[in-house]
Amino acid sequence: MFGLGAPELMIILAICFIVFGGKKLPEIGAGLGKGISSFKKGLQATEDEVRVVTDEGKPEA
Repeated sequence: MFGLGAPELMIILAICFIVFGGKKLPEIGAGLGKGISSFKKGLQATEDEVRVVTDEGKPEA
């Protein structure tokens, strides 16, 4: 994971905790999760649309 080990991740998490506080971190995590979920849904919809368009161009066998 980008060459980060456990000590580096712990330091990053500690800095995030200090900067944002314990109350704000769950809100940030929930927002990040919703954003990633929305991105995946949009990506899947785009892939489905590309499949439909490419399948329409193929001649029937």
